[in-house]
Amino acid sequence: MLQQTGVARVLPKWETFMEAYPTPLDCASASLGDVLRIWQGLGYPRRARNLHASAVAIVHRHRGEVPADLEQLLELPGVGPYTARAVLAFAHERDVAVVDTNIARVLARLVGEGLTARRAQQLADSLVADGAAWLWNQAFMDLGATVCRPLPSCDECPWQSRCAWRGEGDDPSVGSAGVSGPQPRFDGSDRQARGRLLKALAGGSVLSRDVARVMDRPVEVAERLVDDLCREGLVQRFDGDRLALPF
Repeated sequence: MLQQTGVARVLPKWETFMEAYPTPLDCASASLGDVLRIWQGLGYPRRARNLHASAVAIVHRHRGEVPADLEQLLELPGVGPYTARAVLAFAHERDVAVVDTNIARVLARLVGEGLTARRAQQLADSLVADGAAWLWNQAFMDLGATVCRPLPSCDECPWQSRCAWRGEGDDPSVGSAGVSGPQPRFDGSDRQARGRLLKALAGGSVLSRDVARVMDRPVEVAERLVDDLCREGLVQRFDGDRLALPF
């Protein structure tokens, strides 16, 4: 839920979600449509689809227990290196580093060079203190979120004496792997139009002829977006001319 979404928006949804689906089995037993209804308002519905599919995989392959093994986590739908390591570090308290956009920015500035994803991960792993990965990851994430920001406060940084950049010259974090750039504009985007339709479908089915109006897009654009949503398994057609969330 926190991927590309702020904590303030996530927290009430997380509480509602955990009340409805406290275990992977509860989530796996629900329909994808029900999961999408609770997810409504967070955006990026593929995350809900992947979460539901991961719950199904956890129940069927791992007897309902979230794996504590990196390779097994990476096999779950939608789980990449960041999410897998975050689960290991924060849920299972294993000694692994989690490289999010804040940590990646701190690392690139610390060594004074743009980093590949592999180099950033290796560097982060080399800095984690044994038995303190949970604290180390939290501290470095907070450092990047509050001090070593895109516009940094170098005078306040506890790493200033060891930093190769120190705010002078070209910023090595720009373009470095894992460091996110500005988000695309949401207003007027296809993502906004998709969200409008999913919100409408959370309340019931929608006739195909009404989709362009619901999405506020030209007919040809709306049809393309609906085809994409159906292909992704987020929407389904029934009775020939109706759309609904997956049953």
